[in-house]
Amino acid sequence: MRAAAQRQSGLDRRAGRHQLRDAKARFIFTVPALLDCVRQASAQSDCKTLLLGDDPQALSFAALSACTGPQPVLGGDIHALAALPYSSGTTGLPKGVMLTHANLVANICQTLQAGPAQETQVGLAILPMFHIYGFSVSTLGSLARGATLVILPRFEPTSFLHAIQTYRVTRLNLVPPLVQFLAKSPLVDDYDLSSIEHMSSGAAPLSAALAQLASERLHCAIGQGLGMTESSGVIATSYLGRIRAVACGQLLPATQARIVDPGTDDDLAPGQPGEVWFRGPQAFVGYFGQPDASAAAITPDGWVRTGDVGYFDDDGFLFITDRIKELIKVKGFQVAPAELEALLFNHPAVADVAVIGRADERSGEVPIAYVVARGAFDPEDIMAWLAQRVPDYKQLGAVLRCEAIPRTASGKILRRALRQQDSQRASGSDS
Repeated sequence: MRAAAQRQSGLDRRAGRHQLRDAKARFIFTVPALLDCVRQASAQSDCKTLLLGDDPQALSFAALSACTGPQPVLGGDIHALAALPYSSGTTGLPKGVMLTHANLVANICQTLQAGPAQETQVGLAILPMFHIYGFSVSTLGSLARGATLVILPRFEPTSFLHAIQTYRVTRLNLVPPLVQFLAKSPLVDDYDLSSIEHMSSGAAPLSAALAQLASERLHCAIGQGLGMTESSGVIATSYLGRIRAVACGQLLPATQARIVDPGTDDDLAPGQPGEVWFRGPQAFVGYFGQPDASAAAITPDGWVRTGDVGYFDDDGFLFITDRIKELIKVKGFQVAPAELEALLFNHPAVADVAVIGRADERSGEVPIAYVVARGAFDPEDIMAWLAQRVPDYKQLGAVLRCEAIPRTASGKILRRALRQQDSQRASGSDS
């Protein structure tokens, strides 16, 4: 467990240094608990640190607030850059996503139309606010509704459940690992969670089986949505009273989408999976300092290539099956890791799982499962169990035990890091 934590800490520091350099940041706002981490990340930069506290080597935010000089004049350009969140970097280095004031405000207005504003609503901000889901959907969305927002610094099982019970939280915006916790943890039985009226899951696919378990245990509806940093938050959502199992819901107002063949860019019919493209007022304006990447992501007529594989049914519900870059190619067939992960979550010995592709001379690639075990662990049993449920080309080449699945703060599997670990393991260099 310590080795896994050290690897994740190293990834976080490297990501922080990359973002500071890439964004050409001049100031960093932080708190005393994170000061050492900030200093390590900014050691080779000219950033000035503004601290919500006191430290002789940092500028105090209180001292800054006491300044008697004239306040800066705010600009009136709604299309000016407002935020530069970084993409999650699950398949490569994070890129700065340029979002304007108009982008962010438009997406909040769109989500307000998708769900009624309720001042009696109580939300819980458990997702990191540096991620678009936590920032735009959980935080700005709740404040725009006039709702009460309970903020926790991080997920910890007892404080999470205690907050829901104490503050009578009515709505939760979650990621699949947290839905799994609510569906399966025995701790849940010790708390009164009857105030929860609705849960939303995003950032990664949520299986129908897990959604049903959570819904039945907590006696509330659970919907999904599709969003990305490049959409200022949300593209599609599950409207109240219009939830369909596994679907990401339906498009937000003023949002268009297409399903296209990744090889030809031709539009596909309902029911046929392809890459999801969208456009609307929430669409980002490009990647900071990366014109080539921007041109590859945004077509000349404004369509954003999401990189998600999915399809629409005849009623306009959107289903996401996987990421284009994460598809495993086995003997010419495409295997979606999310499909295998959803099945493996139903095995009693699997507490958490991630599937990646490993190079193979005969097949091109083979699916490999990394499993966090619950109780006894028998790789052959897990492989045989899955083999009964999938065709030959989707069967696992190996099942490997690990202490933890590397994930982003928003719950997405860091397959890039996992593939690197797998390569090290295969070469015998992983200690």
